[in-house]
Amino acid sequence: MTKFSHTDDKGKANMVDVGEKPVQRRQAIAKGTIFLSEETIVLIRENQMKKGDVLTVAEIAGIQAAKQTSSLIPLCHPLQLTKVEVKTHLSSKGVEVQSTAICNGQTGVEMEALTAVSVALLTIYDMCKAVDKNMMIGEICLIEKTKTAL
Repeated sequence: MTKFSHTDDKGKANMVDVGEKPVQRRQAIAKGTIFLSEETIVLIRENQMKKGDVLTVAEIAGIQAAKQTSSLIPLCHPLQLTKVEVKTHLSSKGVEVQSTAICNGQTGVEMEALTAVSVALLTIYDMCKAVDKNMMIGEICLIEKTKTAL
């Protein structure tokens, strides 16, 4: 049995060897929130933000980010994602974002789901920063991670 380590015998970082793990269907769901002023929420709802449709752009940015996770996080394995879904929900406190990432692989997709949520929230921040100086991003977390045999 292979012992997995994040560092070599000289303490240098390296990717974990997942080569002996079975290929499984893997799914992860993450969520997060950006807290906004009432005025900003109204502008988003009425699609009056100068940069465009905030929710749609954030969803697309999240999907795009999930596909780039291994380029952003140094020791993250590149994965062949079979599905990424990012949903935004405008609430009375701001925007809630939820993402689902799925692949058939030897390692989990939680980093892709978390990256999708984080970048979607950062996109909302960027699109609203001209009108809301008190935005706060928070509550980013993994809410589910599963793997099933193929």
